[in-house]
Amino acid sequence: QLTVSRIYLSIQWSSNGEAVPENFRVEDFNLSTELEPGQVYVRTLYLSVDPYMRCRMNEDTGTDYLLPWQLSECVDGGGVGVVESSRHDSFSKGDTVTSFNWRWQTYDVLDGSKLQKLDPQLVNGHLSYFLGAVGMPGLTALLGIREDGHVTPGSNLTMVVSGAAGACGSFAGQIGRLEGCSRVVGICGSDQKCQVLVSELGFSGAVNYRCGDLTAALKKHCPRGVDVYFDNVGGSISDAVIAQMNQGGHVILCGQISQYNKDVPYPPPVPPETQEVLRSKNIIRERFTVLNYMDKYEAGLLQLSQWVKAGQIKVLETVANGIENMGVAFHSMMTGGNIGKQIVKISD
Repeated sequence: QLTVSRIYLSIQWSSNGEAVPENFRVEDFNLSTELEPGQVYVRTLYLSVDPYMRCRMNEDTGTDYLLPWQLSECVDGGGVGVVESSRHDSFSKGDTVTSFNWRWQTYDVLDGSKLQKLDPQLVNGHLSYFLGAVGMPGLTALLGIREDGHVTPGSNLTMVVSGAAGACGSFAGQIGRLEGCSRVVGICGSDQKCQVLVSELGFSGAVNYRCGDLTAALKKHCPRGVDVYFDNVGGSISDAVIAQMNQGGHVILCGQISQYNKDVPYPPPVPPETQEVLRSKNIIRERFTVLNYMDKYEAGLLQLSQWVKAGQIKVLETVANGIENMGVAFHSMMTGGNIGKQIVKISD
């Protein structure tokens, strides 16, 4: 038997209010590493914290594909690990594996049918990238832009990305340029983040929504108006962007992080003035769910891998260390403390 640390939800959180580190607790328990046929014993390398997880702290997650976290069960999410031993034909000791429902534990015994084998060469050995650029956030950015943004090479479009310094937003801006947007403007919450977007990630411009007049800043950076809006935040920021959108534009409704601590439906309703802009300009605003495009995952991950390996997508990460810091990392990510993908490193 092995002593293993794992994370529980300490209280069933309500729909209203900010999630704090104290909502999570670490417990140790003894794990039997004796395997049944079909099982795999894994060591956790990296765990992901993502905005959508805030919805899993509510009794009603607002979606039919996400179950709420339970007080009596270990918290789970995206994870990457290494196989220590296996009684499943598809996995051998040393294999790198992932799951969308990886329990927040230092070690685990898993049903092999729930795991996917990864090729470390796709990320040049940067295994945490499988939780970011060459994983769900990267796929969400790529497929959102292609499927809902209708961006095509040479289309000369202007795209605005909110939450632009986060995981999905930082990839969306870069992918927008690669896919054919002539101008990409990011919205984020600090001057430092604005500088990173422009100097390191190749955004055409960036706006700190905390400083000055957001509407005036958007007009300055988007003189031809906005054709595509990659929306990660919702709320008043999105209202300001939509007000400047062009006829026939597209809103990629990826996330609404500004609304996740409120008891409102998803996607949240927009004010009457914004609704009128959407209607009068024939702007398509559709909820984007990457799970609807599973048939495009393999090709998408290969494209993302090629861009990352060629240096066409730059990957930024904010890394916390140790399973005991999962709650701290989650709270920091939800309050804008990260630049790029927030990762928690569990072991080497």
